Amino acid sequence: MSLASMVQELKYKRDALLLAHEELKIQGDNWNKCVIILSLSTGMFESMKLQMGWRSNAVELVPIALSSIIAIVSALIKFKNFTGQSECILQSASLLTHTLNVARNETDLSPSLMTQYNEALEKLETSIYPDLRKKYLKLSQNNLIAIYRQERRFQDGLELVNVSEATSNDSI
Repeated sequence: MSLASMVQELKYKRDALLLAHEELKIQGDNWNKCVIILSLSTGMFESMKLQMGWRSNAVELVPIALSSIIAIVSALIKFKNFTGQSECILQSASLLTHTLNVARNETDLSPSLMTQYNEALEKLETSIYPDLRKKYLKLSQNNLIAIYRQERRFQDGLELVNVSEATSNDSI
């Protein structure tokens, strides 16, 4: 393995973890929004019930049902452990980022860099399940390829501008 290939590998693996974290955060936020909406709906219904003077048995059961749904959703959130998973993924991404920074400042593969690299890989492998790792590594690879293509187009365009300016200056 060369130093350049290590840097590329660390980048795409770190990005894979960040993509996993992003999706996990979206899922957690959506569940939390659900709890907020249900809680506000319960309060709104209670206020409407008092203002309108509703007194039937069915109306009395609605807040109880909504509170039970809130408890169920909250239990599911706790069971899914979004915070713990997110923290583990961010720690892994941080270790990969640190190793990537060390690798970028090295001129060759040293034993200490290889140790850091192996520790970072181990952390990655234990932070998300293999099927999810496969999914996010593939997304990360495609994303990096798209970034490199876009950078290449930018560099080509910049080169055209520089050639055009040089030609314009020569004709003056």
